[in-house]
Amino acid sequence: MDLLPFMPRPTVTHPGIVVADPPGYRPLQLDLHIPAGEGPFPVVFWVHGGGWMSGSRVWLPDSISPFGFHQRLVDRGYAVADVDYRLGREISFPGQLDDVQAAIRWVRAYAGRFGLDADRFATLGESAGGQLAALAGLLGSGDTAVQAVVDWYGVSDFVALRGRDDPGDNVAMYLGGALKTVTETARAASPVHRVHAGAPPFLAVHGTDDQVVPFAQSVALAEALRGVGVRCDLLAAEGGDHCFVGYADIGGLIDAGIDFLDDVLK
Repeated sequence: MDLLPFMPRPTVTHPGIVVADPPGYRPLQLDLHIPAGEGPFPVVFWVHGGGWMSGSRVWLPDSISPFGFHQRLVDRGYAVADVDYRLGREISFPGQLDDVQAAIRWVRAYAGRFGLDADRFATLGESAGGQLAALAGLLGSGDTAVQAVVDWYGVSDFVALRGRDDPGDNVAMYLGGALKTVTETARAASPVHRVHAGAPPFLAVHGTDDQVVPFAQSVALAEALRGVGVRCDLLAAEGGDHCFVGYADIGGLIDAGIDFLDDVLK
């Protein structure tokens, strides 16, 4: 996946806030983009991709960065929290999920200070971040709970993946071993195996020609959630590859996600 530094973000009102300091690792930070005006504002936690091996809170795929992701959300009345998490050579699963949940917990604890609504949280992630955003939605409770999830082309079922048994593969680094040797961890990290009737509503957005994470992964997630009575809208980006490459209206996909959040949070 080609990732470039995100363009200057004029709405970063609180950059580089340290939200966790795990012993032996770098401090974990987030950036807050808060709309002008009166709150409290709902919060979207942006979880970056990069195959669990690269990327940071300030990066977006180069196919998406020109479309004003942050500004579209802020203009519609959403605060955005860009989340960092440890990568696959730093720690294996579930360390990354712990880090995302640490960010959610911190923002909820200090929501009043920043004019944020602690009862209207959503996770939105792409690729590796989509898988983490989905798990955060499914497994959060109490101070780590979120009320909506938008999953852009994330892996939903590691058990269904094929040809990922090289111990040097990014999936192996993330899960802590070659896929065929870590079956229980693979299930634990797979959103389709963690669905439950109390999960928040989901929107899954996926390119139908994705050559990295098959479109069938989002289909399986939608079917699993609907099977337990949870809303999961599935938006197919026809002809789109990974990171929506080749899809003409990426801005429209961002707006569709905000429409979904309006429907379930506002």
